[in-house]
Amino acid sequence: MNPKLLIPGILFLGIASLGADPLRLPTSNQALFEPGGEEKFLAPTPGKTWESGSFGCVRSDGWHMHEGLDIRAMTHDKKGEPTDTVGATADGTVAYVNRKSGLSNYGNYIVIRHNFQGLELYSLYAHLKEVKSELKPGTPVHAGDPIGIMGRTTNTKEKIAKDRAHVHFEFDFVANDRFSSWYAKTEPGQTNDHGDWNGQNLLGLDPRLILLAQKKEGADFNLLRWIMAEPELCKVFVRQPNFPFLKKYAALTRKNPLAEKAPVVGYEISLDYNGVPIGLTPRTAAEVKGSSKYQLISVNEAEYKKNPCRRLIQPKKGQWELAPHGIQLLDLLTF
Repeated sequence: MNPKLLIPGILFLGIASLGADPLRLPTSNQALFEPGGEEKFLAPTPGKTWESGSFGCVRSDGWHMHEGLDIRAMTHDKKGEPTDTVGATADGTVAYVNRKSGLSNYGNYIVIRHNFQGLELYSLYAHLKEVKSELKPGTPVHAGDPIGIMGRTTNTKEKIAKDRAHVHFEFDFVANDRFSSWYAKTEPGQTNDHGDWNGQNLLGLDPRLILLAQKKEGADFNLLRWIMAEPELCKVFVRQPNFPFLKKYAALTRKNPLAEKAPVVGYEISLDYNGVPIGLTPRTAAEVKGSSKYQLISVNEAEYKKNPCRRLIQPKKGQWELAPHGIQLLDLLTF
């Protein structure tokens, strides 16, 4: 066992609480909370600014989504390799570990399951040199517990250079606990090495904005409220009264007095620009026109212009419609 993995969790700074569950940065790099500290905190792609290491439509001139934060290394060995300890962002249990770096562009990675205010959310830590040997699915971890050592592992053609060594850190919803079955039906003959922990099944929130909001609001910070107040890209009606995402994330349901008096025929889903459902509103037959499985109800054009990279919607002949990626997302959420 690498002795570095035994560094006490106190290396990881506790941040103001999510109730009894503080969310922490996963390494000793705390520059996120310093004025103008982004360049010391985030590892950009070659030749680009720190923004390319942040979350969002930050790559390929705004048309490529990066669903996490690339947090810079703070310490290196004599060969220039990163030696930073990576710790759990919050209390939880290990959901998945990949120790075969060649099977993923995440390289060696670990996923941890957390529960915040009734929401089952997942943190992901990628490109690790190694994951702590005793960690396996079901293992409990506490906030700040060492889980691995930062590295540069990946299966991509372009390797991660020493000078931009980082941990790729995500904070995600799971789209569907039946992802493996959906993928086998949707992509017949294609290999899925990671089952339900395929990156396509993880819908990322911006960890940077969450951590900054928590730091600012302290004990008043409420993650569920923050998610449901995110900027909306669009609203889509799904003609299905019961589906997996709804069951898993019932806490996102918004009240509708009419739905308390009449049968629910489907749900209006508010999506952020990354395709994360940030609100689920039950609808009755009297509130819905047409019989389509999916109906695009509204579009926030300013948000689309700002963050178009997921291509969930598209303009066509002067009107907006669901794009193929948007339909695929809804198929996954409701499978």
